[in-house]
Amino acid sequence: MLVKVVTAARTTGKAIRPGVTARRVMRLLHLGTAWHQCAMWIDRRRPAVQIDGWSAPLIGLPGSALARNGPAGTADARQQARATEAGRPMPIAPGNDAGPVLRCLLVTPKLNAGGMQEVVAFLARRLPSRSWQTAVLCTSPDTVVDGQRGGLAQTLRSAGVEVLAADARQASEWAQRWRPDVMSAHGAPAWAFNLAARLSVPYVDNLHNLNGLVGRNWRWHTEGVRSGDLASVVAVSELLRRQQLACSPAFPPERIVTIPNGVDSDRLAPHDRDAVRDWLGITDQYLFVSLGRYCMQKNYYGLITAFGEVARSRPEVHLLIAGRISEPVYYRRVLQLRDSMPCRDRIHLRDNIDAPGQLLAAADGFVLDSFFEGWPLASMEALCTGLPVVMTDVSGAREQIGAEPARGYVVANPLGDPLRADWSSSAAAQYRPHANRAELVAAMTLLVADRDDYLRNRDALAAESAVRFSAASWLARHDAVLRAAATGVSPPETQIPAVSAAG
Repeated sequence: MLVKVVTAARTTGKAIRPGVTARRVMRLLHLGTAWHQCAMWIDRRRPAVQIDGWSAPLIGLPGSALARNGPAGTADARQQARATEAGRPMPIAPGNDAGPVLRCLLVTPKLNAGGMQEVVAFLARRLPSRSWQTAVLCTSPDTVVDGQRGGLAQTLRSAGVEVLAADARQASEWAQRWRPDVMSAHGAPAWAFNLAARLSVPYVDNLHNLNGLVGRNWRWHTEGVRSGDLASVVAVSELLRRQQLACSPAFPPERIVTIPNGVDSDRLAPHDRDAVRDWLGITDQYLFVSLGRYCMQKNYYGLITAFGEVARSRPEVHLLIAGRISEPVYYRRVLQLRDSMPCRDRIHLRDNIDAPGQLLAAADGFVLDSFFEGWPLASMEALCTGLPVVMTDVSGAREQIGAEPARGYVVANPLGDPLRADWSSSAAAQYRPHANRAELVAAMTLLVADRDDYLRNRDALAAESAVRFSAASWLARHDAVLRAAATGVSPPETQIPAVSAAG
């Protein structure tokens, strides 16, 4: 019975919770929650999947001068930077140009590795410099300050930011005491909006990716606008903004603003390229890097398949993927594919790297073959280190890359039409041949062929990208929207700057 239910879930795109009857399961399948949750539920009952750390050598053994402490000779760069910050929390700046000190409660399911969580952590740490007091509410009570699952929570607490992991009842009691002036939600459940309504606190909903739109009931958004509790919606890309309006035509368009993500410079401390490559055991080999969770959305199965074609004609090319395993069933399929390929010794599957600067310094090119994104952080970080990027036609791709080959190439979406890409259509196609394979192979091959030109242009691309993805501008836009919500004025017009073909 379970096998039949799982098969049905994968086919129709729905989820199953433990302990429900077959009739209830079929009702859930009909209602429409994402199928991948079913596989994740099954995986929680399996042994943990083991994966190598990101800094394990790719070829041979590391140089003796680096063997004790790793490529930088020290611990992870961001851990160092934030350990320093722990002794000096970001000060609140009363009376500056931003206005009076207000309280912002950031709400998110968990604080683990991921782009959305990094955005929450950035805002929690940086908003105090613009006259805010911040706290973070994790709506999953099992969030802990321990290892991989609680790394960001521990960092924020060390920096003086209060972090609470609570269910709806506990959060309500705490919020009544803390009394926020505004709530900034990032993937938060519906009860977080209900909490804001009960407390008469303005609510700013942030859309980070397509998953925030699929299967969502937008009625509470419109009702929230009428009541004044939903102050505005922030979309990380103009495509997401348009999709949100399509999902809820009655939603006032002036309440939806676009704020692309920026790059947190703390994650990109400079590193010696030669030293990191020496540690990884590579000399003149070409290294592609891809950063992101092991999950269906990132489409590593498709990327590895395409890389196999590149590798046949380019024996010097390696691919290193680093990320957290969020869908173990999917990771096992990716691992099986890798192990079955002739170029398996040149495809390296590694664990998450907290601060990606070291891997990006060692890399020659970055590649992202996702089915869909909101506004990917990893590709921006690659550009800010001067790496050319090949990425699929997802939300944010054209704004980041434009039509300038000096930045890399935007290739077709794996499904062909990016507007077709959602959890259900991507799940159905995840292990099938993809429409963009030939174009992806051609773009990666071009990066390898033009390697010397890209290396010469690396500093110029990094400098240009640092301006385009400025953290200061990113912070100022969020500050303006949150302050407008807290003070009861209309949100400012915040749109994406145009990207020309020439940059």
